[in-house]
Amino acid sequence: QEQLVESGGGSVQAGGSLRLSCTASAYTYSRDCMGWFRQVPGKEREGVARIFTGSGMTNYADSVKGRFTLSQDNSKKTVYLQMNSLQPEDTAMYYCAAGPRWACADDSRWLLVLQQVGQGTQVTVSS
Repeated sequence: QEQLVESGGGSVQAGGSLRLSCTASAYTYSRDCMGWFRQVPGKEREGVARIFTGSGMTNYADSVKGRFTLSQDNSKKTVYLQMNSLQPEDTAMYYCAAGPRWACADDSRWLLVLQQVGQGTQVTVSS
């Protein structure tokens, strides 16, 4: 059974940095659009960033542009989300997810057609 394995997260003060990682199967890594969404209890999922590893194409939510950066390691079938200049409003559970390539450019569509979701990791930013 294919699955996404996440690591990273934790607690930092405002202005700090964290890095999330997400490892996929070879099939998922080569085929799908991988990324993260975040969720706060009582609120809807919010797409954060996505990457299609086949081309390196990335998409970022406006709220994280310039602060968060995606990267990939093809040998490890892993994508990374480097989060800098974290703010309290970034506090949420972050989930790695994979969806079809054709949805990669559209945040709302990608969230609707996700095929795999990781176990989630908590990110807490204190002021």
